[in-house]
Amino acid sequence: MFKKKKHVAPKATYREVWTKGNAATKLSFIIMGSQALANKQWVKGISLLLSEIVFILWFIFSGTSALSMLTTLGTIKEKKVVYDAAQGVYITKQPSNSVLILLFGVLAIMICIGMIYLYIVNLRSTRHNYILQRDGEHLATNREELASLFDGRLHTTLMVLPVLGILFFNILPTLFMISMAFTNYDRQHPIAFSWTAFKAFGNVLNGELAGTFFPVLGWTLIWAVAATATTFFFGVLLALLIESKGIKHKGFWRTIFVIVWAVPQFVSLLMMAQFLDYQGALNGILMNLGWISHPIHFIDNQASPLMARITVIIVNMWIGIPVSMLVSTAIIQNLPQDQIEAARIDGANAVQIFRSITFPQILFVMAPSLIQQFIGNINNFNVIFLLTGGAPMNNNYNGAGSTDLLVTWLYNLTFGQEQRYNASAVLGILIFIISATFSLIAYRRTNAFKEG
Repeated sequence: MFKKKKHVAPKATYREVWTKGNAATKLSFIIMGSQALANKQWVKGISLLLSEIVFILWFIFSGTSALSMLTTLGTIKEKKVVYDAAQGVYITKQPSNSVLILLFGVLAIMICIGMIYLYIVNLRSTRHNYILQRDGEHLATNREELASLFDGRLHTTLMVLPVLGILFFNILPTLFMISMAFTNYDRQHPIAFSWTAFKAFGNVLNGELAGTFFPVLGWTLIWAVAATATTFFFGVLLALLIESKGIKHKGFWRTIFVIVWAVPQFVSLLMMAQFLDYQGALNGILMNLGWISHPIHFIDNQASPLMARITVIIVNMWIGIPVSMLVSTAIIQNLPQDQIEAARIDGANAVQIFRSITFPQILFVMAPSLIQQFIGNINNFNVIFLLTGGAPMNNNYNGAGSTDLLVTWLYNLTFGQEQRYNASAVLGILIFIISATFSLIAYRRTNAFKEG
């Protein structure tokens, strides 16, 4: 009738484990897995012991060198010829490869942190086994430990490979890029470079590149707001139009607009770039209709910055509206019709119904998606790069054009003539800070977050 209350063993401090534990327990503080091996938990014990042995060998033969060289990024900064007294000849010393030194140094730090984590796991396991032995509880056998990896701790087992993949393919490159921002890695220092602290940040925020950074940042934010707002608003209007009672063959019209979205974006943008060219089809059509007397520069280097930016926003609407239309259609089809009918009975017109019922509910559902779209537009590399390439060029900017976003300017700094990798890394960090800050603030202010 009454459930038996599960016995919870009192906790033990690590001091108690060390002072009152047996020899194997104490040895586990120095040699990982000792207690597990003494308790015949072979898999856990051997795994922890091998991890420690491999780490010690790596640290002696490779880790110490990687960590020590990380402080200087190499001692030879340029190619030089020196006299070797032992051989009696002149030898050429190549500059240190700071890129590899930085990469292996960051990797060494990650390995050390991983080892610290394993050591903590070892201590927790030691304390857990000590408590069980102290209280006379059942201690898991080797077979039970193995079975738990595919039963109670299956989630941990399944996460091992994904976590390792994230560490080496996401975290490691990210830390490497962040570290690069604190060096003078550029075209003048392509092989051997040095730590320069926050000099690259100062150059971007208050130095040579500041005159480009802040105007490009301003346009990036304007672009992100305009691109997100226009695709959302006109997507909602298009969905309302198709879903209105007077429209027949609704599926056909939706399919027509979805086709635009289904075509790969880079194909659409390259075709649109040709269509909007000075000698492209659009200028030809407008001239044949007699609407213009000479071709218009829409997106080339002779175009005005305002014309190019408006054109880019309009083209983005053509690409992005179908997505908003599909999402809005799904929301509109699931709106409570009793509210709409009650509003009509009370004398509300279509505009009032849209403003008071339809739009608020669409916005409530799509608010998190709009935040995601805004961040995506801040980093929208394809539209700018494939459509305008940053054109028209601006002589007041350093490596950027009038339509360049921060992310395309970052690309230009990396693969352009100057190859300013440290400045590119700084831009990457600043873009992340801007995106993360806006996401957290905006999402916490949405009704979807407040109402759970």
